Amino acid sequence: MQNKTVDWFGNAFSQLHPLFQSLHTDGGTLAGNVDIAYGQGVAGIIGKRLAKKMNIPTAGTHHLSVEIDHDSKGLHWNRCFNYKDQVYSLFQPNGQIGSGYWVEKTGPLEMRLTVDIRDGGWYWRCLKVKFSGIPVPLWLIPEATAFKRIENSKYRFHVEFSLPVLGSLVRYQGLLEATQRSAGNEGSV
Repeated sequence: MQNKTVDWFGNAFSQLHPLFQSLHTDGGTLAGNVDIAYGQGVAGIIGKRLAKKMNIPTAGTHHLSVEIDHDSKGLHWNRCFNYKDQVYSLFQPNGQIGSGYWVEKTGPLEMRLTVDIRDGGWYWRCLKVKFSGIPVPLWLIPEATAFKRIENSKYRFHVEFSLPVLGSLVRYQGLLEATQRSAGNEGSV
């Protein structure tokens, strides 16, 4: 089967850390603990409302597993907090790195994203947003900082939403480990 993730990155795919290359060629599951934090005051109130819509649990340390796979529709990231609160995302690639983008669909939210590769890591950058098909100006939505990189052979995940002046609304981050390997690729993730 054609791997749309590899095709989207083209020659730049080799710039990703080898663990990311393997994960996005063969799929897999990552798991571990993440710390969830909310902003103070108004930022915290907004963050908790945003988190509720995204099935992100309360502040503290929580278990997170992320199943990553691809098919003809695109790249699937299925996140599960504490073995019950699930967030499903489908990322559909368009074009190639440099001039192309990904469309992430999570419920009524649709984001157009691109990827910057830094030191082998994968850094998402938001280009456009639609809610229920209606374009939303970027200045109206929380800024998202989302990346994954390798630290000591583990997968560092960081997702944070913030607003100017108010600061961080909600953040989750942690080091995840590969818990499942594809059948034809034992030992490489």
